[in-house]
Amino acid sequence: MHRHIDRQDPPKPTRRSLLAGAGAAVLAAGSARAGWEPSLRIPDPSVKILDDTFRKYWVFSATVERLYTGCRWAEGPVWMGDWRSLVWSDVTGNTMMRWDEVTGQASAFRSPSNFSNGNSRDRQGRLITCEHLLRRVTRTEVDGSLTVVADKFEGKPLNSPNDIVSRSDGSIWFTDPAFGPNPAERMSKPELPGTVYRCAPDGKLTALATDIQGPNGLCFSPDEKILYVVEGRTTPRQIRAFDVVDDGTRIANSRVFINAGAGATPDGFRCDADGNLWCGWGQGTDELDGVRVFSPQGKPLAHIGLPERCANLCFGGINHDRLFMAATHSVYSLMTNARGATSW
Repeated sequence: MHRHIDRQDPPKPTRRSLLAGAGAAVLAAGSARAGWEPSLRIPDPSVKILDDTFRKYWVFSATVERLYTGCRWAEGPVWMGDWRSLVWSDVTGNTMMRWDEVTGQASAFRSPSNFSNGNSRDRQGRLITCEHLLRRVTRTEVDGSLTVVADKFEGKPLNSPNDIVSRSDGSIWFTDPAFGPNPAERMSKPELPGTVYRCAPDGKLTALATDIQGPNGLCFSPDEKILYVVEGRTTPRQIRAFDVVDDGTRIANSRVFINAGAGATPDGFRCDADGNLWCGWGQGTDELDGVRVFSPQGKPLAHIGLPERCANLCFGGINHDRLFMAATHSVYSLMTNARGATSW
């Protein structure tokens, strides 16, 4: 069963300029990246169309925007439509951040954040979060208090929950890789194999897959019949696909959906309403850093170049057509003609 814990109100927001706190984190990215500016050219040359079928999702006049910089490791963006805000994790900064669409300003949402990583929303719209430090998944209630969704499996503590999604049946699915120990991100020594879990609405936790090498990002296809999971400890990395079966309680038919190729590092991703997979991508090179878009058949459609490796992303905005990208020290956005498969 879920356990309720003490109220943890987010600190009162302190307005910060878009470049506040950049300091050493941005300088470490190099002077060229620290001085990044949006393209003055239209169309933006950083949006590279690899297949003509992508043109229906491309906004000719849209350019990549940097919304905030100054994180140590930006991850887990989630759109909070009722707040008109984006929330994301600065994992090693031990802070969750919030960007306000109306003011264009960013502020601390929760600090400390227990070294939070992936975020999403459950089907009641509540924020759900993976926490490395306390090895758990939590839900933020309407009053600001936290409820523990999961922190143990068969009596052993989870490793370091990484990424998280919800399904229309009310269940919560998350990955728990055995990446630790990692002091920088407060990952403990694992006691369980890397696992994809399903948490039923009644709190029952089920291990769905224990044979994925480093399960990382995950998401559902729009019809929820396919679960995609990044396999983060293979060389090269892979994105695996599974059929969701038995009324959404089990996965089967594991297969390689994407072989990322030499040097590429897919991390987190989301589907649009047409089933295309928009993947955080990169490994510290201009050719790879950014977002790679694939068709439902696994065909590369486009690459959105960023000056930093993209870890994770989501769709948001009023029409769920704005792509938000968490990339190392910064958060970027791009208007598209795609619509997110979910509203966060």
